[in-house]
Amino acid sequence: MRDKNSRIIPLLPLRGLLVYPTMVLHLDVGREKSVKALEEAMVDDHMILLATQEEIHIDEPTEDQIYKVGTVAHVKQMLKLPNGTIRVLVEGISRAKIDEFIPNADFMKVRISTLFDEDEQSSESEALMRAVLRQFEQYIKLSKKITSETLSTVTDIEEPGRLADVISSHLSLKIKDKQEILEITNVNKRLEKILDILSNEKEVLELERKIGQRVKKSMEKTQKEYYLREQMKAIQKELGDKEGKTGEVEALREQMEESGVPDRIRQKIEKELERYEKMPATSAESGVIRTYIDWLLALPWSKKTEDQIDIDQAQKILDEDHYGLEKPKERVLEYLAVQKLVNKIKGPILCLVGPPGVGKTSLARSIANSLGRKFVRVSLGGVRDEAEIRGHRRTYVGAMPGRIMQGMKTAGTINPVFLLDEIDKMANDFRGDPAAALLEVLDPEQNNTFSDHYIEEPYDLSNVMFVTTANTTHTIPGPLLDRMEMIYIPGYTEVEKKHISLNYLIPKQMKEHGLGKSQLQVNEDAVVKVIRRYTRESGVRNLERQMGTICRKAAKMIVAGEKKKVMVTENTLESILGNPKYRYGLAETDHQVGVATGLAWTSVGGDILSIEVQVLPGKGKLTLTGKLGEVMKESAQAAFSYIRSKAESLGIDPQFHEKKDIHIHVPEGAIPKDGPSAGITMATALVSALSGKPVSNIVGMTGEVTLRGRVLPIGGLKEKSLAAHRAGLKTIILPKDNEKDIDEIPESVRKDLVFKPVDHMDQVLKFAIVGEK
Repeated sequence: MRDKNSRIIPLLPLRGLLVYPTMVLHLDVGREKSVKALEEAMVDDHMILLATQEEIHIDEPTEDQIYKVGTVAHVKQMLKLPNGTIRVLVEGISRAKIDEFIPNADFMKVRISTLFDEDEQSSESEALMRAVLRQFEQYIKLSKKITSETLSTVTDIEEPGRLADVISSHLSLKIKDKQEILEITNVNKRLEKILDILSNEKEVLELERKIGQRVKKSMEKTQKEYYLREQMKAIQKELGDKEGKTGEVEALREQMEESGVPDRIRQKIEKELERYEKMPATSAESGVIRTYIDWLLALPWSKKTEDQIDIDQAQKILDEDHYGLEKPKERVLEYLAVQKLVNKIKGPILCLVGPPGVGKTSLARSIANSLGRKFVRVSLGGVRDEAEIRGHRRTYVGAMPGRIMQGMKTAGTINPVFLLDEIDKMANDFRGDPAAALLEVLDPEQNNTFSDHYIEEPYDLSNVMFVTTANTTHTIPGPLLDRMEMIYIPGYTEVEKKHISLNYLIPKQMKEHGLGKSQLQVNEDAVVKVIRRYTRESGVRNLERQMGTICRKAAKMIVAGEKKKVMVTENTLESILGNPKYRYGLAETDHQVGVATGLAWTSVGGDILSIEVQVLPGKGKLTLTGKLGEVMKESAQAAFSYIRSKAESLGIDPQFHEKKDIHIHVPEGAIPKDGPSAGITMATALVSALSGKPVSNIVGMTGEVTLRGRVLPIGGLKEKSLAAHRAGLKTIILPKDNEKDIDEIPESVRKDLVFKPVDHMDQVLKFAIVGEK
C-alpha cells in the first residue's frame, strides 16, 4: 500500500551502494549537488532520499539514470573531512518511490510516496524465515567472510521484512539484484527471493571449496615431485651417474640448444621433455615420446647449403655427366641465373618425362652437383598408402614420418635437390591416395607450411628444389600435373647413342671390370652394329648392358691367357655377343598390297606398326584383330566409312561393302594398342587392299582421320621420326598442323628423311600408293 500523503525531500544519488530500511552506515559525499542536498536536509527535518544510480561511472546522473525506488533515511551526523568530502551517518527509515522530480538548479529534489511492507503474518512466513536462517547459517560457514556474531544478531530478528533486508545487506550481490529486493514490498516474495539467492550462492561456494581442495592437493603433489626430483638429481650427481633419465634429458636439452631449432619447435620439445622426464622408463609411451623428440631434433629447421652460383662451372658439370638433354640443362642454368639476381626464389618443381634409360634419375643427381646441394632420392613406384607421404599419426603403433620428412632428415639441410622418382607409378586404394597427398608438397604456394601427421608442426619445403621423373603423363592426376613444369626427354638418336657409348658407357664399363685401354678396344663400326642389331630402345640402358657383356668376355679371355688385348670389330662382334637379336631396318623389302606402315608412340619411345588388310568374299563384315583399344577401333570404322563415301573416285567398286568381308589386323596381337594416330594408316591399307594398288615400302605415316577425310594433328612426332629412321624408312607423311614440330627432330635424323605434311586423305594416298600422282 502507498501513503496517500506524498512529500518533497532532497535526493542523494548513490554510486555502487544501496541502503535498506533499518540500516545504519557511514557515507562519504563529495559531489557538489549531493553536498547541497545534505545541507538542505539538515536545515529542514534531517530526512533525505537515498536512491542508487544505474551506472557507477556517471558523475552527473539524469532523472532516467536513477532507480525510481529508494530508501528514505534520517541524517544523524555530518562531518567535514580534510580532503573536502563530507562523511555522514544515516539510518534507513522506509522504502519510497519517486513520483516526480522537482526542478531545482542546486540539487536534486523529488516528490515521493512511502511504500509499506505487505506483511502476511502466517505459518508460511514463519517457514520461510526458518529456511532463510538455515541457508544463511550454511552460507556463513562456507563463506568465512561474515562473523558468527552477525548470525546471532540476525537470528534475534522477528519481523520477516526486516530479516530479509538485513540478510540482503550482508550478501555480496550485484547492485541490480539488491535493487530488485528493495523494490519487492511483499514480504513473503522478498524472503523467497533471498532464499533463492542463498541457495545459488551456497552452490557456488561449495564448488569453490572443492576446486580449492583439488588445487591444494595438486600443488602438494607437484611440490613433492619437485623435491624428490631434486633429491634424485643430487644423488645422481654425487654418484656421477649420467645414465639415468635426468642425464638423458639434460643431454637432449644440450642437443636442442646446439641444433638452433626455431622458438615454436623449442617450446614443443620442452613440453615433450617435461612429459618424458615425468614418465616411468617402463611406460610404453616413454619410448614413443623419446622417438618423437629425436625426430624433431634430427630434422633440419634452418641449416642450408650455399648455392654455387657459377654458370660456366654448372654448364661444365652438366655437360660432363650427360650428352645432349639441352632443355633440362638450360632450365637449371636459368634457375641459377635468377638465384644470382635475387636472394631467394621458390624452389621449382621440374618433371622430367621420357622413356626408360634416357638418364632422368642421373640428371637429377647432376643438377644437385651443379648447384652444390645435397641430393635425396625417394622412389614412389608402387606407393599406395597416403601415410607414406604424410606420415602416420602418433596414436598408431610403429608410427613414423612420411618419406618427405625422412628425406629431409637424410639431406640434413632445408634446400636439397629432392628427387621423387617414378611419380607416374603411384597407385591408390582404401588406404588413401598418395598422389593427392603430394599436392601440398609440390605446390610452391602451399609447401612452406607442409604438415606431416607424425611431426604435427608446419615444415617449410619452399627452399627445396623438387625434381620428379615419369615415363608418361597419362597416369598422373591432372591437379598434380598442373603443379609441375614438364620437361620432355625423348629417346636418343643413333648418332647420340654412338657418342654416349664411346665417351661414357664403354669407359665406365671398362673401369668397373678392371680393364685398361691397352687391354680392350671397341671400334665405332662395332658400336653402331650393337646399336642397330642388338638393342632396340629409346634410352641406353640395354646398350650399357651389351657393353658390359663385351667387357666380361674380354676379361675372361685376358685372365685365361687367350689374348693380351681384345679388339672388337664389326666382324668379331657376333663371336662375343652371339647372333643379332634384331633386323636393322624393319621396313618392308618391297611394295605390298594392303599393308601400310604406321608410326606409333609408346612409353618407351617410338615404334613402327604394320597394318594389314585382307579382302575376302562375304557380305560387308568388318573384322578387327590385334588387341586394339576402343579409340583404334573407332579409327578403323571412320576410315571404312570414308572409303565407302569416296569409293568411285578411289577406283573402288561402290558396292564392295555388300560383296566383300574386310579383315584388319595389326601384328603382335598380344600387345595392347590404342590411339587415334593410326587413322590414315588404316585408311591407306584399306584403299590399297580394295583397289589392288600397292603401298610404298619406304613410307611411314601418322595422323588421325575424320569421316570426311581430314587429317588431324597427333603427338610424339620426334619419337615416331626416330623409330622411322631406325627402321630404314625414307618418307614420313604427317598432319600439316604438326609441321612446326619438325624443328625438334635432330638434324642427323632430319637430313635422312623426307617429310610430307598433309591435311586431307587424298594427299596421303598420292604420297603412299605406288603409281599415284
